[in-house]
Amino acid sequence: MTLHLRARRVPLALAASVGAAATIWALWLTLSSERDAILLLVVLTVMLMVAVLSTTLAAPDEDLERTAALRWPWRRAVHLLAALALVLVVLLATEPTGARFGPAALVVRDSAGLLGLTALCATAAGVTRAWFLPMGWAVVAAMFPQPNTWGALATWPGQPHTSRPAAAVAAVLAVTGLVTYAFRGTARRE
Repeated sequence: MTLHLRARRVPLALAASVGAAATIWALWLTLSSERDAILLLVVLTVMLMVAVLSTTLAAPDEDLERTAALRWPWRRAVHLLAALALVLVVLLATEPTGARFGPAALVVRDSAGLLGLTALCATAAGVTRAWFLPMGWAVVAAMFPQPNTWGALATWPGQPHTSRPAAAVAAVLAVTGLVTYAFRGTARRE
């Protein structure tokens, strides 16, 4: 298991994602008079962690892993769920502190949805480009959220935590991304 995690660069991604979140938290704690981080900062912090963790979705030689006599679907699913758990634990651990990322429903919704979208992109375009679409979508949605129903569907990462259309889109992306990535893996390199 240790070799599997090292081959996927998990220790480096773990340190980078937690370090980035801790840096953003420390800056908000130091420079802001508000306790709650603004929605834009929460969404971008979630996306930053997801982008860094997306590098662990494939090993350098994915074809070699495909030939192994192992059942990969459950391993891939556990890997994606562990990434989700890491993002949630790190960001929700800030709740009792002087600078918090929240509300919790927003962190859960955006983490699950953006990880699912990243997994879908890894399946379609490969792990090196998996974070492009989710990053662009999250940045635009967080900067320009739309209030109507269709706008809330399109800009779901930037919607308030009470938005039902945003929760529905995030749930669909999370489940679809998890199932697709678990059974198909990442796109083959040419």
